[in-house]
Amino acid sequence: MQLRPEQLDSHLARPAHELRRIYTVHGDEPLLAQEACDAIRAAARAAGYSERKVFTVSGAHFDWSGVLGAAQAMSLFADRQLIEIRIPSGKPGKEGSEALQRYCESLGDDVLTLVQLPRLDFQQVKSAWFTALDAAGATVRVEPIERKALPAWIAQRLARQGQRVPGGEPGQRALAFFADRVEGNLLAAHQELQKLALLHPPGELQFEQIEAAVLDVARYDVFKLGEAVLAGQVARALRMLDGLQAGGEAAVLVHWTLAEDIRGLARVRAALDDGKPLPLALREARVWGLKEKLYERAAPQLAGHQLQHLLEAASICDGIAKGLRHPDWPTDAWAALQRLVLMLLQAVTGRAGAPALALQA
Repeated sequence: MQLRPEQLDSHLARPAHELRRIYTVHGDEPLLAQEACDAIRAAARAAGYSERKVFTVSGAHFDWSGVLGAAQAMSLFADRQLIEIRIPSGKPGKEGSEALQRYCESLGDDVLTLVQLPRLDFQQVKSAWFTALDAAGATVRVEPIERKALPAWIAQRLARQGQRVPGGEPGQRALAFFADRVEGNLLAAHQELQKLALLHPPGELQFEQIEAAVLDVARYDVFKLGEAVLAGQVARALRMLDGLQAGGEAAVLVHWTLAEDIRGLARVRAALDDGKPLPLALREARVWGLKEKLYERAAPQLAGHQLQHLLEAASICDGIAKGLRHPDWPTDAWAALQRLVLMLLQAVTGRAGAPALALQA
C-alpha cells in the first residue's frame, strides 16, 4: 500500500485496529522523513504499542537473528511493542533480504514495525525484500520539495501556526523571498518558520517582518543548477552558482553537470536534424524526468551552430577548471563557470547572437 506524505495523518487517525503492521518510510528529505516517522510513532503509542526496540543495520555482518527474535518474543513490560528497523545504506544484503521477507511473514498483532530507509533506486524498489515490506504494510515515499512548490509549502506551514502573508502580489513576493533563502534546506526552513512563530503573534506577516527574521540558509544541489539554467531562470541560476562556490563545491563537478546538459542538447538537436521526432530523440539521448520537459522546450529552438559554440566554450571552461589558461577567458574557474552559465542562459532564452558575444567578451 502506497501512501503519500500528505495522506499519512488521515490514515493514522483511523481506529487502532486499522493500523498496518509495517510502515516503511523511504526518501532523502530529512525533515519530511522525520515528521512521517514521528507521526507513526505517536499513532503506535496511542494504540498501545508502548514498548520500543530499535535496530540499526550497519554493515554486511549485521545479526538479523535479534530482529527476528524480537518480533516473536513476548514483551515483559507491555502488551504491544513497536520495533524500528533502520537501514541507512538502503541495502540489507542477501541475508537481510531473506530475513526481511521472513519477518514480514511472521508478524503478529502485538507488533508494529517502522522501517526507515534512504532514497531507493528503481532496482531497490523492485527487490524482493522491499516488495515484501510493501505487501505487508504501507510505504511512504518522501521527496524533496521542488523550488516551484516551495512557496505553497511555506504558506501551508505558516497556516499551521496561525500565520499568513498578505494576499496578492505582496504575499507572493514575501513567499518567494522566503523560498529563495531556504531552498534545498527544509530543516532550516522549519527552524525559520518556528522563529517567526516565536517573534510574531498569529495573524498576517508583512514582508519586512519576514525579511528581518529569515536567515539565508539555502543549500544548492549541483544537479539542480542545470535545471535552473535550462528553465531560463537567470537570477536563480546565478544565485545557485554563487551558493555552490560558497559551499565549497568542486568547480570540476559543476562544470561536468553543465557540460552534460550541453552535450545532451547537442545530441537531441542532431537527432532532430536527422528527421527523428522529438520523443525518440529524447529517448535516444537518455533524457527523462524533469529534464525531459526542459529539453522539449530548449532543444527545438537551438540551432546546431549555437550548440557547437557552447560545446567549444564548455571545452575551454573544462581546461580552466583544471588549471589551464585561455587568452579570452577569465583565469578563475568560477568566473569561467559564470560565463558558461550566462552563455547557456542566453541561448535557451532565445536572445539572438548572445552566445557568440559571450564567448568573445
